[in-house]
Amino acid sequence: MNMRSPYSISFYLLFCASSAFAAKMPIPADAPASYETECASCHMAYPPGLLSDKSWKNVMSGLSKHFATDASVDAKSQAEITSWLVKNATTRQKYSETAPENRITKTSWFIRKHDELRPDVWKRAGIKSPANCGACHIDAANGIFSESNIMIPAK
Repeated sequence: MNMRSPYSISFYLLFCASSAFAAKMPIPADAPASYETECASCHMAYPPGLLSDKSWKNVMSGLSKHFATDASVDAKSQAEITSWLVKNATTRQKYSETAPENRITKTSWFIRKHDELRPDVWKRAGIKSPANCGACHIDAANGIFSESNIMIPAK
């Protein structure tokens, strides 16, 4: 293939751009303070682009039984957070499925991206759960999930 053809160059640029986009998913700047206060007090503040609007609605409508914990918030905060999550939910098809059991870690794209990990890796003291993104993705709190920026705890 002639790498100087316009088609080759366009394909290469598109490939690089899509790879870079997939690795970066920062929290939108308009995040309500209640998102950090309420949600990030128990787990990392997941970027809303990791789930579809339907999945976020499902998560937010079941806060009284949020993964075996009562994560209920006042009505104003719930409406504010839900609205923001839905507004910023994914529009990309690869993330758009409704998350089984409302879990990011049960989506087909998550499973596909982590399929090389043995089940015992998730049980390491430094990880504890597939939902603990920051254990391996050292810049997860900034929405950066680049494969070149991973450090899997040995224990």
